[in-house]
Amino acid sequence: MRIVIAAIGKLRKGPEQEIFETYIRRLPWSVAVKDFAEQDGQDRQARESERLLKAIPDAATVVALDERGKALDSIAFSERLKDWRDGGVADLAFLIGGADGHSQRVRQRADLLLSLGPMTWPHLLVRGMLAEQLYRASAILAGHPYHRA
Repeated sequence: MRIVIAAIGKLRKGPEQEIFETYIRRLPWSVAVKDFAEQDGQDRQARESERLLKAIPDAATVVALDERGKALDSIAFSERLKDWRDGGVADLAFLIGGADGHSQRVRQRADLLLSLGPMTWPHLLVRGMLAEQLYRASAILAGHPYHRA
């Protein structure tokens, strides 16, 4: 399974990037990161959403991170990844929107709207949180003791 993380906002050198890279390096899956500069002006959300949608492979399973989405605990998230992996999903895309969130078009394209909780998180932190949860899920699936629930 290949993973694409498409995000609005460029990740700069610093602690957020270090956290993200720490967990991405540990993953058993190939990960491609595509990030895009934030847009200004009218139709900002629509323009950002178009960039995200163009970044995903054609037949990808799409997960849009959205505060209104479904909150999964780590076990349930790992089970969802297992189902996709074992079900033959070749490409899995995670979309992280800009400050205005995702457009209705992105939400409709998504196979899952995933919430990392009811709070609003800075987009640069969301990448690290997603990377850690992907690593935690892979550890759960491998029977590794990293997850101690």
